[in-house]
Amino acid sequence: MSYRADPDFLSELKKYGLVNIESCFNCGNCSAVCPLSTGEDNFPHRMIRYAQIGMKEKLLSSKELWLCYNCGECTTTCPRQADPDEFMAATRRYAIAKYDLFGLAKLLFTSPILSVLFLIVLAAVLGLFIYSFHGPMPGNNLWLFDFIPSEMIHNFGVLAGIIIVLISLAGIANMIISISKNQKTPNNIRLNWWQALWNTIVIEVLGQRRYRKDCNAHSQEQRWYKQKWFVHASIMWGFLGLFLATILDYLLELIGIKPIGTWVPIWYPVRLLGTLAGLLMMYGVSAAIIRRWRKVDETSSYSTPSDWAFLILLWLSGITGFILEISIYLPQPHAWGYWMLLVHLIAVGELFILLPFSKFAHAIYRTTALYIYALKPLSKVESAGAGIQE
Repeated sequence: MSYRADPDFLSELKKYGLVNIESCFNCGNCSAVCPLSTGEDNFPHRMIRYAQIGMKEKLLSSKELWLCYNCGECTTTCPRQADPDEFMAATRRYAIAKYDLFGLAKLLFTSPILSVLFLIVLAAVLGLFIYSFHGPMPGNNLWLFDFIPSEMIHNFGVLAGIIIVLISLAGIANMIISISKNQKTPNNIRLNWWQALWNTIVIEVLGQRRYRKDCNAHSQEQRWYKQKWFVHASIMWGFLGLFLATILDYLLELIGIKPIGTWVPIWYPVRLLGTLAGLLMMYGVSAAIIRRWRKVDETSSYSTPSDWAFLILLWLSGITGFILEISIYLPQPHAWGYWMLLVHLIAVGELFILLPFSKFAHAIYRTTALYIYALKPLSKVESAGAGIQE
């Protein structure tokens, strides 16, 4: 397949980050030191070359773009200070904007002032919408879901969830179509669909194998709880734990075991899961904010407004959740608990709505790319055995 060179591609890419690859003279050192680069999946050198000569479609159709975990080895050892690590990050932002059908991701990544205004307006709209359903604020006890009905929260969450899933699937479809142009598999070859799913979800995404073992091999940080892979994993595991606790809480209400908002001890299983997951997420988010603020290494030396917005929304979601939990266990009810619920719902709602357009989208596209990467043809013996079973 032939690709058309776009002479304006590099200047367009610069809008998405601190791209400085003009100084690169293609020595290949970045790919040589990268712990994840292979002869077949060669990055970031190949990606840089595509950008230099304007091969936009070729770059967007490369699954290697999403295999990078920003360990910073390439930038540390680059003899020309071309910062390949930030180039890869900027290109992923560009790809997310291209997969997005609505143009919102482009605004969030390239227009700091407009993106801040958008986030403020979205928060105000969400707040007014949620508050329009408000009920009384009983003073004798803290009945949070008399103030904001849980039914409204659930219905709005389900509707928003369906829309977000559809938007995400559209972006994934765009990504797969793009990658399929660059990676074709003959129809008569059987692939390890289920094994690839296990390797992707359990081994790579949840287990963080490549990030933990390969990318962390040269880490100077000896304390495991400060290593980048654990900070990253804490945010992910904590968020997934909170999501699971929310789903379980809703299911318990549906089957009539525990209405939402009912007081339960801290050791109640769902409450305990949410508390531990929240603590883990707050640790990861706080550590990530500190790393970026202090610019402790190459990967945290440059942060876009979208990076900060993502971390701040996560942090606000977590801290308001814990303040709400504290207000429930206080001996005397306080009216500020009702307003904290409103702030919490605004932060969570904004984070949720922006999922396909923000840094959160990395998780969606990286998981898809890792799955494509894990797909391998079965051996002839395995293929024959599968054919017999069918």
